[in-house]
Amino acid sequence: MTVPRPLRRHQRSLAALAAALARGEAGEVADILAAVTPGGGKSLLPVIAAARLVAAGLVARVVWVVPRDSLRLQAEEAFADPVWRAALGHSLAVRAAENRPDPARGLDGYVTTYQAVAAAPDLHLAEIRRVPTLLVLDEVHHLPVLAEGDPGAEEAGWSRALLPLLRHARLRLLLSGTLERADGRRILWLPYAAAGPGARPLPDLDAPGWAVIGYSRSDALAERAVLPVSFGALDGEASWLEGGRASEQARVGPHRLSARGATTRPALFTALRTGFARDLLREAFFATRRLRTARREARGLPTGEAASGLGKLLVVAPDQASAQRYHAMLRGWMPPGQAERDIRLAISDEPGAHAALAAFRLRPEPAVLVTVAMAYEGLDAPEVAVVAALTHIRSRPWLEQMIARATRVDPHAGDYADQHALVFHPDDPLFARFRARVEAEQATAPGRRPPRPVGAANGPVREGPDDGIVPLESNAIGLRYLMLRPRPAAPAPEAEPTPAAPAAVAAPAEPPSRAEDRLRARVAALVTAQAAEDAADLRVPRRGGLPHRYNAVLKRVSGRSRAEMSAAELEAALDWLERNRLHDHLHLLEGDARYV
Repeated sequence: MTVPRPLRRHQRSLAALAAALARGEAGEVADILAAVTPGGGKSLLPVIAAARLVAAGLVARVVWVVPRDSLRLQAEEAFADPVWRAALGHSLAVRAAENRPDPARGLDGYVTTYQAVAAAPDLHLAEIRRVPTLLVLDEVHHLPVLAEGDPGAEEAGWSRALLPLLRHARLRLLLSGTLERADGRRILWLPYAAAGPGARPLPDLDAPGWAVIGYSRSDALAERAVLPVSFGALDGEASWLEGGRASEQARVGPHRLSARGATTRPALFTALRTGFARDLLREAFFATRRLRTARREARGLPTGEAASGLGKLLVVAPDQASAQRYHAMLRGWMPPGQAERDIRLAISDEPGAHAALAAFRLRPEPAVLVTVAMAYEGLDAPEVAVVAALTHIRSRPWLEQMIARATRVDPHAGDYADQHALVFHPDDPLFARFRARVEAEQATAPGRRPPRPVGAANGPVREGPDDGIVPLESNAIGLRYLMLRPRPAAPAPEAEPTPAAPAAVAAPAEPPSRAEDRLRARVAALVTAQAAEDAADLRVPRRGGLPHRYNAVLKRVSGRSRAEMSAAELEAALDWLERNRLHDHLHLLEGDARYV
């Protein structure tokens, strides 16, 4: 029997607020902002809110919008989780929807992406207007405030499409792991306090009509909701060519990665594409192998036996070409058969990237995933224990999301005290500044505090190629570990209720979109089988396109195409196909020249 853990502090706060809204005691609240440290448990918040608000009749539907397609199924799974369904006493179901009519298909809502809303804003606005809706925006910091003359950037397009939905939703739940954007712009819909000249704008946490729920890294560590972090800071030297035409380029370096000054950016750019990257990747790879070996021995598992909880490695590359090189390096360090089983590449140009991501997240194997940005944000893979941070990006929100892939507690990996996150990274001043902020949040510092960067090194490091720089060589020259330890765990307040454990838990529920895919495949198989049987028995003329005509017959019988059917309608179509022959209904196509 699986027993749900107690609700965390921010989850209890939202449950109490939803209960107050249901009782009519917080009628002035229309917007809820949940600022939750990455890995702290945001994905359960929409389920908690919807369970109360739908039951009370305040809303009739949930529309959950996520920033990446890979997160749609994770959101759907949050509602389908049988343990939390029993613990929270809800029977709601949402589906991962496409931009097709009736995206909810008779369920209690749907999950879509910012890109999908921007591609079909009228479809989603009509759904929001049709019934009272709880609109959930995940990682809302992706949406910048619109400004006059705003460039046609992708995120600005998302904001333009989402703004009407925000205006017409009955209630809004905005989720974020960080309340700041890398470009310094304000976030769409959030209220802001007045700021002086040159001051960073800050959300107004006391704005009327808003309820704000916070959960910091310190809070999460105190409740043992996330893992403490060990940083493996690898220093090195890099050399490159700099200048105009190739004949005029001059050699620069070697320069230390840890040096403060104007060489920080080109040294990092070079290091990630030359020998230093191989050295850092090797450190991360063998650290993961040692961890998996130790956990196998502790559990008495033989070599090669698949098991959950052994620990996995996530490699974050600076670009797709580098990701492919890293992938090839890793495969070269393993026997061919093992490499084929254990290592996956998930980049947008690679076929099967989403399948690789799903396998890494849901199965004991593969144990290593190489990516650029597909998996850094929102990836729910608690088995990730080691991260190789081979990336240029140094904005705090991005780095927060990246290290959070390894700070989730793995329920299959043993006691909390035996787990920790390990992040290998270049020891440049920009990452050191981020690491110092993490130290402060965890209320401790290692024995040696890294120097605070000054001067030109304080600027952001861009992602992507650097004009005028040709990487030559680099090497690693020193690795040091910095352990960031949490404060002592604080007990949860006794006054806050936690869900009771269910008496028994059924097998994991199938998410609606997976059920629909399975049923569609069965319908397609039955249609194809009837076409093959009828052609063989000469019941219909031997002509090409018979399955196409039979599909058209089924569409006219049922009134909808398979792509538009709900799970219940697909079940009904299967039942009909098992009792009827499509050739008996070919008369429905008479007069249609497409099927002559």
